[in-house]
Amino acid sequence: MTVYEASTWVIPVIIAITFHEAAHGFVALLFGDGTAWRLGRVSFNPLKHIDLFGTILMPALLLLLRSPFLFGYAKPVPVNYKALRNPRRDMVWVAAAGPSMNLALATLAALTFHLVAYLPVAANQWVAQNLKNALIINVLLAVFNMMPLPPLDGGRVAVGLLPDLLAAPLARLEPYGMLILIGLLLIVPILGAQMGVDLSIVSRGVGVVTETIISAIVWITGNS
Repeated sequence: MTVYEASTWVIPVIIAITFHEAAHGFVALLFGDGTAWRLGRVSFNPLKHIDLFGTILMPALLLLLRSPFLFGYAKPVPVNYKALRNPRRDMVWVAAAGPSMNLALATLAALTFHLVAYLPVAANQWVAQNLKNALIINVLLAVFNMMPLPPLDGGRVAVGLLPDLLAAPLARLEPYGMLILIGLLLIVPILGAQMGVDLSIVSRGVGVVTETIISAIVWITGNS
């Protein structure tokens, strides 16, 4: 990958992650928890949110290993759910804020694409590629994070919405959530490949939903 190509991916990724995490902190503040605000995490400074292992080393390692699915994460925004005015209800809003921000950024990128034709020729291709990648990355990040498994945002939304009988056992999975994800996204498909069976069910499901949402955004914003 050339520096030019890398720049069209790195910039959208940093913006997507930064705005995603800042949205969590901002909505938590609105609902009564100022933890993230006091720690300076309600910020558009990417250095506040980048995790050395999750944001840089893990994706780089997966690229080197030619993994069929890239995976990474930012430094989670600290939220004291007990400080929220209505912890169970407000947890849903705080968790949904990140993916909602990504969908908003994806839509903004698609809308901004209409302005590319007015840019100088030397810049319009680079900007167009950034906007295209921003659309893909933000939708993918939103869909992936809404998988109903804690500690992903979708898992926390599910815990807040489901009845106690289902929410309690789901919440207890949180300490093992990342291991389960790595197993489903990486280990199971690798084992399946050794047996000659396609077990990339989760990654294919995420891909189908992502493509559907991207197509909808492209159509709504008049880019089809």
